[in-house]
Amino acid sequence: MKDEVLQTPAVFAPSRERRRISLPKQFRRKAMERVMQILFTLCGLVAVGFVLLITIYLVLSGVPAIREIGLLDFLFGETWAASQGQYGILPLILTSVSGTAGAILLGVPIGFFTAVFLAKAAPKPLVRVIRPAVSLLAGILSVVYGLVGMCVLVPFLRDALHLPAGDSLLAAILVLAVMILPSIISLSETALEAVPKEYEEASLALGATELETYFRVSAPAAKSGIAAAVVLGIGRAIGEAMAILMVAGNVANMPALTKSVRFLTTGIAIELNYSAEGSLQRQALFSIGLVLFLFIMLINGLLNLLLKRDKEN
Repeated sequence: MKDEVLQTPAVFAPSRERRRISLPKQFRRKAMERVMQILFTLCGLVAVGFVLLITIYLVLSGVPAIREIGLLDFLFGETWAASQGQYGILPLILTSVSGTAGAILLGVPIGFFTAVFLAKAAPKPLVRVIRPAVSLLAGILSVVYGLVGMCVLVPFLRDALHLPAGDSLLAAILVLAVMILPSIISLSETALEAVPKEYEEASLALGATELETYFRVSAPAAKSGIAAAVVLGIGRAIGEAMAILMVAGNVANMPALTKSVRFLTTGIAIELNYSAEGSLQRQALFSIGLVLFLFIMLINGLLNLLLKRDKEN
């Protein structure tokens, strides 16, 4: 009996040692979680800080030109001629809006249907071929899109439509529609694949066909991700410069499908290099950048508001 009593502390000794060892581990784990939390918070604050700095810089650089030219003359003037002191950007605004809208009208349905096909209906061997092609399409530089458009698309449109020049708004819309496809396809496919399988199984069990299930159950359940894809596509379309510079013609006309036009982004890219530092022309180009920035913020805000209302309903 004495031997058993003497051996008892030895039996429980390892458990006490484990408790002593586990306490430092818990402390280190909590310390690591705290450090990562602080790190992520700092990263978020840095991102917000960059947005604020860009906003302040654009406002300080662009507002003086708008004051000197006049807000109405700047936004609704129909002539952009820096040599004559005319800085109306209405043709550029309408061209950017119509070009972006045309690219979205072409690119979003094609991208959405492709994403539904890849996520729900395509055979796996075909998915293994199409998905890398989409990723490769996303990795192509914009200047390459512009080069192909200038060498292939512009001559084709000129000959097919019997135009004096093929560089036009139509060519820009087609190039932009192709450029926004990868982001729309990838994000929409990811959103569709994240829909719980139980939703689709319940729909099929109730007698719905596969197509009805895809478009009436899966797509509505993934609409937030699809909306994010559309926002990203709009952002790339309205902010593209290099490819559009090579296929649009760069003439500040009012928008028409078969006319040479100039986008807001190409207006900045063309004239920034030879505008004098501190001149009204340079300040007006910064004002164009401010208008572009406000467009993107307005589009993001409207889509987020619509999604929030839909969730509340």
